[in-house]
Amino acid sequence: MLQSQFHKTLIEAGCDEAGRGCLAGPVFAAAVILPKNFNEPLLNDSKQMSEDDREAIRKVIEQKALAWAVSRILPKTIDKINILNASILAMHRSLDKLKLRPELILVDGNRFKAYPFVQHQCIIKGDSKFASIAAASVLAKTSRDRYMAKLHKRFPQYGWDSNKGYPTVKHRAAIAEYGDCIHHRQSFRLLKEEAS
Repeated sequence: MLQSQFHKTLIEAGCDEAGRGCLAGPVFAAAVILPKNFNEPLLNDSKQMSEDDREAIRKVIEQKALAWAVSRILPKTIDKINILNASILAMHRSLDKLKLRPELILVDGNRFKAYPFVQHQCIIKGDSKFASIAAASVLAKTSRDRYMAKLHKRFPQYGWDSNKGYPTVKHRAAIAEYGDCIHHRQSFRLLKEEAS
């Protein structure tokens, strides 16, 4: 069961990203401030939820959250600053957009760069421990999946409607056959046989 708060009194924003390990498309990140004692039984780490459940919970989060925001960083920037920095930048941009200022930031994982004037706490597997991080994971994942579904219509050869840009066998085979495109991350190893 997800915990509703890390700290009993502070206004907490959960942060998480989606698409960090992909070969194509942006990395997305979300920041979410939930009401205290928020309880939604379906909410979980987005990777553990079905697509239908994620979309249903997305609506609940958008309606009930005190504040939420989603940002993306495009492949060209990912290639310039690396995927870790791009993920953190996307989180910072989402925090910038919140209409309510948090007093504590809960971050999924073990790496983050300090956000101005707000303390943060990194939590490994935080998206399966705290509701606000799980909510951020759902918003980031559904936003990215929708984006990749749109890209699929323009680049159907890569199968992004099903692989969402992750390095599946079929995705790598499509890159080998058709080459890459402007949405591929050039700093990533697109083909297995490429030198690392």
